[in-house]
Amino acid sequence: MRQSQAESRRQNVAKRSMTKEVKQLSGLIAGLRESLEGIHKQRASAKLSGAEMGLLDERRNNLLLTIAALDDRLSAVQGLIDLGRPHVIRVH
Repeated sequence: MRQSQAESRRQNVAKRSMTKEVKQLSGLIAGLRESLEGIHKQRASAKLSGAEMGLLDERRNNLLLTIAALDDRLSAVQGLIDLGRPHVIRVH
């Protein structure tokens, strides 16, 4: 009985931790999408040299890759929560 209570407690702690991570990831992704919109506006409205355009394109590509990676992580965490299989993620 005690072991199942301890396991249940660990599951609850993990679920809270993962729910917090989902909120953090969602906020971070939203901020990056705003930055992406800013780049699109800069690119469209100003007279830019080829080098400046290239820098904006590189920043845009980096943001898109970062957003995709964070979206994948968000999806994985939400999937574990939905399956009822939360776990504490240890980062070394």
